[in-house]
Amino acid sequence: MAAVDLSRLIPLARKGKAPFVIRDARVINVFTNEIIETNVAIAGDTIIGVGNISGETEYNAHGAFLAPGLIDGHVHIESSMVTPASFAQVILPKGTTTIIADPHEIANVAGKDGLRAILSLSRDLPLDIRFMLPSCVPATPFEHSGATLSADDLSEFTDDPAVLGLGEVMDYPSVVSGAPDMLKKLERFYNLPIDGHAPMLTGRALNAYCLAGPRTDHECSNFAELKEKLRNGMVILIRMGSAANGVREMLDGIVSEGLPTDRICFCTDDKHLENIRSEGHINHIVNTAILRGIRPLDALKMATINTANAYGLRRVGAIAPGYRANLILFDDLHTIEPKLVIANGVPVDPSVRIPSPPVPDSVRNSVHAAPVGPDDLKLRAQPFMPVIETIPHQLVTRLVTRTVPTDENGYFAARDGLDKLAVVERHHASGRIGLGVVEGMHVSGGAIAATVAHDSHNIVVVGDSDADMCKAIETLKACGGGFAVVSGGEVKALLELPVAGLMSDAPVETVLSKQRALLDAAHALGADDACDPLVLLSFLALPVIPEVRLTDCGLFDVRTMSFLYRNER
Repeated sequence: MAAVDLSRLIPLARKGKAPFVIRDARVINVFTNEIIETNVAIAGDTIIGVGNISGETEYNAHGAFLAPGLIDGHVHIESSMVTPASFAQVILPKGTTTIIADPHEIANVAGKDGLRAILSLSRDLPLDIRFMLPSCVPATPFEHSGATLSADDLSEFTDDPAVLGLGEVMDYPSVVSGAPDMLKKLERFYNLPIDGHAPMLTGRALNAYCLAGPRTDHECSNFAELKEKLRNGMVILIRMGSAANGVREMLDGIVSEGLPTDRICFCTDDKHLENIRSEGHINHIVNTAILRGIRPLDALKMATINTANAYGLRRVGAIAPGYRANLILFDDLHTIEPKLVIANGVPVDPSVRIPSPPVPDSVRNSVHAAPVGPDDLKLRAQPFMPVIETIPHQLVTRLVTRTVPTDENGYFAARDGLDKLAVVERHHASGRIGLGVVEGMHVSGGAIAATVAHDSHNIVVVGDSDADMCKAIETLKACGGGFAVVSGGEVKALLELPVAGLMSDAPVETVLSKQRALLDAAHALGADDACDPLVLLSFLALPVIPEVRLTDCGLFDVRTMSFLYRNER
């Protein structure tokens, strides 16, 4: 928000005159749970009054509902695969006017250069972007990222007005065990907002974790977990992204037990642009909550003032004098589909492209992987092989044991619903490759590869053909990163992501077109359409979400924080 000129705004409010007024709206008041038929006056980017006020320019709402702009409580801009300006272009028309972003994706690739780049690319946009500094770069000591960030490194960014606090603390074992480097970060940010990330943590371990400072959590997978964390004073961010959609049980539990919702918010975390375009953004979660029985005003508060309060955002998330003029207008209280969005006092025109600052060279040319051939992907089979089992609509996985098919030399041969998974270190050309078996991806006759592999963002590839897996890896090395689908030695679809191997600075429509082609090509290989296979693949290397993952060092049991086997070369 720009500096406020009170000497100009106060007389306008007192006289009941404003440059812009929305007339005859049914205004959602998040403080009193009322819907009031009235007018809202705006000067610049600020609401200066609600009531009997006239405007130089007026918009007649004809009785439509007017609510505060929606807030995404936790999101990684990089996971949209576009720059912040392009991301704003897609989510603003859906009613999201503020986001709390955690840039740990680009930080894991490019460290402080990555943080500087994302901050510079996010300034002076109509979307209000606030940041939580990444706490875990790398996410764990069981993988290799492109950078390491210490508490002192993060302190260089705390004076930036867009920075709110410390991002999701994923390495919960280090928190609970009192690891010195982690404690230094937590102590440095103890009086600021700290995001949590503690899937399935319970009991005394959860007590220790909350004591250390994290005050939010977006990783609840069931109602019992949500309730225990609420009891421990945490703010719960209910997440609906492209792959993590298992939230209905939690919403049903909230309704059936009549839980207060003032400490429950919404977030997307990771959601592809195609999904946002087709079903919505935070408004989609609001609509889902209402459908499950949450009262509409409570659902809207969960998407606005609750989130603002959780992160200490002053003058955001409500319609009242002095608050930022971020507003959405819609006709149906039970289905939030904005017909007018106002961001910083200006109506959003979806047809006008939002210009982006230039991308710094420091976050280009980031893929530095050693050569990979078919022999490097051979995985010696065991009599009873540990396997990653994916779960529809979930990011959590199961550790199962299978008797796997083999070739004549005793190496794993992908078939019968089992695919090969590989993670190739791509930052330092070390030649490290983790190999494993995954069940539930259903890739047949090819391979899917990505440099988006949370959170260290090495190259992750799944397939049933070593030759196609190698082709996909080399394709991504050649283009500077992205997603590729290969079949029969031919690249069937490719999305180039030259910005840190995570984002494209191409126009939104170009990226969307290539995303659609990728999904079509992945589904043509048989990839399960119960969730977005590109998102699911990108999370199979994240060793902080139970039960089992694959890093560039080997197959990792998240429950015990130990390797089931290591196969790096």
